[in-house]
Amino acid sequence: MEREFTVGIGGAAGDGLDKSGDTLAKGVSRLGLYVYAYNSYQSIIRGGHIWLRVRIGEKKVHSHGDHLNLLIALNQDTVERHAREVEPGGAVLYNSDRFTCETSLLRDGVVGLPLPVNEITKPFGRLLPIMQNTVALGAVMFLARFDFDSTAGVLGDTFKHKGQAVVDQNVKIMKAGYDYAREHFVPLIKDAWNFSRVRRPFATGNELFALGAATAGCKFYSAYPMTPASSILHWMASHGEKCGVVVKQCEDELAVVNMAIGAGHAGVRAMCGTSGGGFALMTEGIGMAGMLEAPVVVIEVQRGGPSTGIPTKTEQGDLNQVFGASQGDFPRVIIAPTETADCFWTAVEAFNLAEKYQLPVLIISDLLLSEHPETIEADALRHDVAIERGELVTEWPKTNGPYRRYANTPSGVSPRALPGTEGTEYVAATDEHDEEGILISDVFTSPPVRRKIMERRMKKVELALQELEPPKLEGPADAPVTLIGWGSSKGVIGEARALLAAEGVRANQLHIKYLHPFHTREVKSILEKSKMLIGIEGNYTGQFARFLRAETGISVHASILKYDGEPFEPRLIAEEVKRIVARKPASLDVTLEEAREMAYHYIRTHLADAARPVKIELTDGNSHGEPVWRVEIRDRESGKKQGDLEIGIQTGAVYTWQPVFATTAGA
Repeated sequence: MEREFTVGIGGAAGDGLDKSGDTLAKGVSRLGLYVYAYNSYQSIIRGGHIWLRVRIGEKKVHSHGDHLNLLIALNQDTVERHAREVEPGGAVLYNSDRFTCETSLLRDGVVGLPLPVNEITKPFGRLLPIMQNTVALGAVMFLARFDFDSTAGVLGDTFKHKGQAVVDQNVKIMKAGYDYAREHFVPLIKDAWNFSRVRRPFATGNELFALGAATAGCKFYSAYPMTPASSILHWMASHGEKCGVVVKQCEDELAVVNMAIGAGHAGVRAMCGTSGGGFALMTEGIGMAGMLEAPVVVIEVQRGGPSTGIPTKTEQGDLNQVFGASQGDFPRVIIAPTETADCFWTAVEAFNLAEKYQLPVLIISDLLLSEHPETIEADALRHDVAIERGELVTEWPKTNGPYRRYANTPSGVSPRALPGTEGTEYVAATDEHDEEGILISDVFTSPPVRRKIMERRMKKVELALQELEPPKLEGPADAPVTLIGWGSSKGVIGEARALLAAEGVRANQLHIKYLHPFHTREVKSILEKSKMLIGIEGNYTGQFARFLRAETGISVHASILKYDGEPFEPRLIAEEVKRIVARKPASLDVTLEEAREMAYHYIRTHLADAARPVKIELTDGNSHGEPVWRVEIRDRESGKKQGDLEIGIQTGAVYTWQPVFATTAGA
């Protein structure tokens, strides 16, 4: 059986978690292992809590999983939040010079491994606090039996711009951590890894959106920085000059989309990117692209909403917005890529569709897919992609008569001429127009002309559908359970199916990539044969399930929905499927672990983060109308009880904080 190992790294913003995680991931990736990383971070520069998971396997892993073998704690808060997640046989590695790891916080079979960082780094003189990460990284190399030299090579690549002295210092400090662990600890795994040493790309979805666009001939990219789409702009800004892409950071998203449409209208392949709030501003422009029949690619990367919402958390809550972008009926294509490598090919395909059918193509991603890095196969990407620009009018002799930009052709695709082509002058207006571009919205209004122009435009939707690959059922065709998903959840649903199969529950999977136009006939044919349909979405209302019913008349029997800002994990999906199959009711009650996290939230916001929850018990018979979790809060330093917190099990309401010095409970 192929080995897996998951490392969690926790600390505050500014502690350098991302760099440590990146170094670890790239180091093991160079050994031929597969990596999937996910960073749960906050939109602050310093402080708060950052939580990074790096899942490593000898075979491909498709999510960050639901196991934890080793925790690297960079502060006390991380120990208290995540030490309980480490599974038996695992360990918590921590800087014993700065904080402690009490055994009461650990599950049976889990050990705390203190790293006296000051002692280990004393030979190197005075160092920045962030160097504790490098010491811990060295210890991980020993504990997980990874190859030291491979990770040392990553450090060399990372710091070479600072000079060899800095590289040597980082490698020596990591070696000191490795040597200390070898002398004082025992490896957490027994047998050596099977290192194939096959080098694979390690990339995020946003990086591959940008790379795919550049490969497909994109020559203009516009954006206003907005998490989690910003890293597309970062990549373009860093590589645009070399790749021949004009990159424009605009003053707002209205300018962003209008510039991209203008560039597409002028004849270059153009793309822009944003998140939900920025896309809301773009929607009128997208309608303009539909009316002008100007090719443009727009990437919308979802985060938690509405409004500003949770800018650094993931969600699949913008589907309704993307479907409803702009008013009226007009042809467009909406694509939801399903995995990291697919982001590259989706960008390539989007440009071909946009130009062949002269319409806007909307790519809907989310924070998880766009920002998590993972290893992909080297042959998953190609430099020699097919570029299909559609028919272009390069000359228009006078003998052809007047140029009809919006001619009513049998296919629905009209002859496109780039601005400046002799003899092809026309008006490109947002008002409805006839074949020549003459406005029919005022003096020359004509109902039959409007009807035929609309029918001609909309023909392109069916034409585009013919070249989009229909979804296929994965797994045993006769399985009694069909799991339906879209976008980024494909891999985690697949892993959940494997868990279910091991526990005797047979399930197959239908995953949707092309949202509009929709393969109604093919999807309906597949789902009509299924016995139990379960929709899986990262939103509250089951937006895709409603769309599925509208398109096919088929309703899911149940939904598994997640809207707390964090991505699905395989075990959660598997347990929910088993509950649904057993016809047990769903529970929205606050769990014990959720009560602990809510208590930490209260401590951070009301008690200056100087305490911690210790004892949690369920109580009833109170005046709140529901059972409550009573959480005992103690001071972190002295261990003295500070008071009790009561949290409603059904509502999640914080009812009372009862400090020990008070005689009566306060509100």
